[in-house]
Amino acid sequence: QVQLVESGGGLVQAGGSLRLSCAASGRTFSSYVMGWFRQAPGKEREFVGSISWNGGRTYYADSVKGRFTIARDNAKNTVYLQMSSLKPEDTAAYYCAASRRPFISSSYYEYDYWGQGTQVTVSS
Repeated sequence: QVQLVESGGGLVQAGGSLRLSCAASGRTFSSYVMGWFRQAPGKEREFVGSISWNGGRTYYADSVKGRFTIARDNAKNTVYLQMSSLKPEDTAAYYCAASRRPFISSSYYEYDYWGQGTQVTVSS
């Protein structure tokens, strides 16, 4: 079992940057694939990006590729989402998630544990 707590959300102007953090409990954090998802009001939860257990592989949605970067620090049990060149359409609640599977995935169903989310609002 792992518990996830996101932080770092807030209000930012278009073109700005934010860094989200997701702190995990437990001693097995390094064995999990980690992902970031987001959900805007009235829309389904969508994949943002994921990172392998050792940080060696990352995978991003086309909508954020080149603007967002995922990193992890296994010594701190934390995964990060660095967001740059933010757009109003990036406005959403952002969730981190952990998967016990040995491969990175964009599928919501492959993730076993979820945080409570942090709100990101991008003003135009």
